[in-house]
Amino acid sequence: MNLPWLDPGDSFPDPSQAWDVSQPAPGLLAAGGALDIDSLHRAYSSGIFPWFSEGQPILWWSTNPRMVLFTDEFKLHRSLRKTLARFVADPRFELKMDSAFNEVIRACSISERPGQTGTWILPQMVAAYEAFHRAGFAHSVEVWIDGRLAGGLYCVAIGQAVFGESMFTRVPDASKIALAGLTAFCRHHGIAVIDCQQNTQHLASLGAREIDRTDFVAQVAQNTKKPSPRWRFDPVYWNELLPPKPTA
Repeated sequence: MNLPWLDPGDSFPDPSQAWDVSQPAPGLLAAGGALDIDSLHRAYSSGIFPWFSEGQPILWWSTNPRMVLFTDEFKLHRSLRKTLARFVADPRFELKMDSAFNEVIRACSISERPGQTGTWILPQMVAAYEAFHRAGFAHSVEVWIDGRLAGGLYCVAIGQAVFGESMFTRVPDASKIALAGLTAFCRHHGIAVIDCQQNTQHLASLGAREIDRTDFVAQVAQNTKKPSPRWRFDPVYWNELLPPKPTA
C-alpha cells in the first residue's frame, strides 16, 4: 500500500485510511507536510499525531485501537496514593502548569525509557511544540520540590480534548504525580478523556485502556468544540483524588 505524501498545508487523509494490522506499521497514515501550528491543530483535531525518528520524514499516525485514560478510571494504587498524600502535605512540594514548558519538553526529549534507544522528540519537534505552546495549545504539568523541577509531562489541549505526549522524572514517582495532577485537573473541569496514543503496560497499570478509533475520533470532534479551561492548578483539585482533610 502506498503511503500518502503531504506537502505543507495539504489536508490530512481520513484517519480510517491509516494502515491496518496487515501493513508493516499499523496506524501510519501519511508522511511529509509540516509541523507548523495550523498543521498540528488540524491533525490533533482529527485524532492524528506526528511521530518519527531521526532520519525519517514527518510521519503522521492514527492508531486503532486508541489508548485512552478515562479520568474517572484513573487507578491511584495504594503506594502511589501514599506518595501523593505525602507530597501534597509537604510544604516544599508544588504542582504547577505552564511555568516551565520549554524545560519540561527538553527534559522529556532526553529522558531514557526501558527498551528505547534514542528519542522521537527531535529538535524540530521541540521547536514545533514550543510554538504550539505559545499559541495556547500545548501545556506542561510540573512537579516542583524545593524550587527545583523534579518531573513532569507535556500535553496538547484543544478545547476540552486533551492529548498526553511525554513525561519525565528526576525523583521517583514524580511523573506519576504529574499525571495524577493532570487527571485531577481534568476531573475538576469535566474533561472525561486523556488520549494516551499507544498501549503501554505502564499506562494500563494506571487505568488506561483501548477504544475503537471511530469512537475516539467522534469524541475528539465533540470535545474540541468545548471551551478550554484555564490551565492553572489549584491545590483544591487534589480533592478529586484524595479525600479532603477534616476541619477542626
